[in-house]
Amino acid sequence: MITCHVKYIVDPFQLPAFEAYSRQWIGLVTRMGGQHHGYFLPAEGANNIAYCLFSFPSLAAYEQYRRQAETDPECVAAVATATEQRFILSYERSFLKPLLG
Repeated sequence: MITCHVKYIVDPFQLPAFEAYSRQWIGLVTRMGGQHHGYFLPAEGANNIAYCLFSFPSLAAYEQYRRQAETDPECVAAVATATEQRFILSYERSFLKPLLG
C-alpha cells in the first residue's frame, strides 16, 4: 500500500471553495480505486494550511489513477475550477508506506 500525503497552502478567504473541491476529490479518488482518508482543513493555528491523505494498493495503482484522472471529465473539471478560482496557492505531495497495527 502507498499513501499520498498532500500539504496545501490555500487562500484563507476561499476556504468554502477549497472545501467543496476537497469533497469532490474524496469521491473521485474512491471511484478510481483509492481509499480516501479525508481532508484536514484549517481550524486553529495557521489559517492557510490544509492536508489530505489517500491510499492505493501500490505505486503502480496510484500511477494508473493519475493517468485516468488526466482525461476523466470530472477530474479535469475539478482541476479547472481550482486553477480558475486560485484557492490553492501551492501544494507538496509526499508518498508514505503505512505501518498498521
